[in-house]
Amino acid sequence: MLKGLSPLLTPDLLRIIAAMGHGDELVVADRNFPAASVAAHTVTGQLVELPMAQTGPVMEAILSLFPLDTFVDAPIRHMQVVGEPDTVLEVHQEVAGLAAAAEGRPVTLGSIERFAFYDAARETYAVVQTGETRPYGCFILKKGVIFT
Repeated sequence: MLKGLSPLLTPDLLRIIAAMGHGDELVVADRNFPAASVAAHTVTGQLVELPMAQTGPVMEAILSLFPLDTFVDAPIRHMQVVGEPDTVLEVHQEVAGLAAAAEGRPVTLGSIERFAFYDAARETYAVVQTGETRPYGCFILKKGVIFT
């Protein structure tokens, strides 16, 4: 237990995000995502399960410590709604707002077709699965550099 840190930042999650370097990516996915099978193919093979937590609080906790990449146009990408690639859902808007607040600047979210998202997720560092009930609450975050 640590003072000043969200209890959602478990020891496993803290270790993972601390070990990640610039350009490494982390998946934060909803309860419907095939997290265990995807995580098995990631760099670490690690799955962090937060089944009682929704996306907003988890993202807020992660983004309080996790710098987003400033060298790419969209340091966060979300899974596209099947058949509606331009649709932006409430969960996507929420994450964009949390990212902007954490970074102190607007953050552009990109989107990836569902099966391409699965492929990209397998290439990430690790997977965090939330208990998010809203569909398409799946994101890939690219870690940036701390300049100070």
